[in-house]
Amino acid sequence: MSTMELFKYHQFAFAKLLAFRIQMVLAYQILAVVVGWHVYQITLNPLSLGLIGLAEVIPYFASALFAGHAVDHYYSRRLFAGLAATLLSINAFTLTLLALGWLEGNATFWIYASIAFTGVARAFIAPSYNTLFAIILPREQYARAASIGTSTFQVGLVLGPAIGGMLVGFGSKTLAYSVATALCLGAVTSIALIKLKEPKKAESIPVFTSIAQGLRFVFSNQIVLGALSLDMFAVLFGGAVAMLPAFIHDIYQMGPESLGILRAAPALGAIATGLWLTRHPINLNAGRWLLGTVAGFGLCIIGFGLSTSFWMAAVLLLLSGLFDGVSVIMRQTIMQLATPDAMRGRVSAINGIFIGSSNELGAFESGVAARVLGLVPSVVFGGFMTLSVVGITAKLAPKLRNLELHQLH
Repeated sequence: MSTMELFKYHQFAFAKLLAFRIQMVLAYQILAVVVGWHVYQITLNPLSLGLIGLAEVIPYFASALFAGHAVDHYYSRRLFAGLAATLLSINAFTLTLLALGWLEGNATFWIYASIAFTGVARAFIAPSYNTLFAIILPREQYARAASIGTSTFQVGLVLGPAIGGMLVGFGSKTLAYSVATALCLGAVTSIALIKLKEPKKAESIPVFTSIAQGLRFVFSNQIVLGALSLDMFAVLFGGAVAMLPAFIHDIYQMGPESLGILRAAPALGAIATGLWLTRHPINLNAGRWLLGTVAGFGLCIIGFGLSTSFWMAAVLLLLSGLFDGVSVIMRQTIMQLATPDAMRGRVSAINGIFIGSSNELGAFESGVAARVLGLVPSVVFGGFMTLSVVGITAKLAPKLRNLELHQLH
């Protein structure tokens, strides 16, 4: 294969992988917006919003490490990605039937049950994506491709909530759930169209031994562990997004279309960051950039909690996305460069537990804090805790604080 043919191969395969990713993100975000609105309409209780996160994180946490092992040790990574998209489509279709009134019994039970299976599906998505990413692309393209992938991901985070809010506001919950189902099926098609020669299956070892190898690698690497811990606790305490239905309903007294705007605002900021970093990747002072932007994120969350204006809240969430976009791209680049090829599935799964589960645990923490402290104090408290996490990480992880990306090449 000539150099030009190889370049085109990388481009086309990566484009299909990005198509898979954005359709999955769109479907997931539509479901997140609609499910939150659906549950709050039924219960009018902020704690019920936190329980959505708990319903997803428990099965996700239970299956993520096994998913990482499977992706590393079985031949077809595309198969696992396709199965995850298929399972998510089944969950979305179940919620469609619920919205139509075709399922009997307690509506919240069906919602939480569907979200639980969504957690299982999510466990396979990131390990499959990250492993395919490394197979498709040469190593020297990782940093730029990570920016493109993150920008694509953030586009989904912008459009998904906005689409979900509009579909509910101007259509119905049934329509929104149906669109999510169709997007999942589109993701299955995209992943099936990727043509690549996957590496040979890794040597089979006992599953728990395999998982232990991945855990040892992460916990013995100060840079990787510091980056994951920083993001995990920042997301855990800065989970204001989970409380947006309550802010919209109780403070701003607006409808689901406004919920879509606020859900999309952080991702819009992250898209702007991703586009900038695609052309101007950060190489110098990477650790300080990571710590500084997480601190900026925490300050934005404090400002959002104190704001009584809808549009001021939207601006502050937009700024939080600008800061978060830098930290996400830096963390993903660090993970791709620091992880051995044979461990990508397992390390990605551990990364998912640190970061992915913290979203849901953060939602639960926010729900409990809102119940105990009140809605606004709980968000402000979370922002201050995020600032504390930055200070602790800077103190305990000097290798991360002083990191230059060229050290990982």
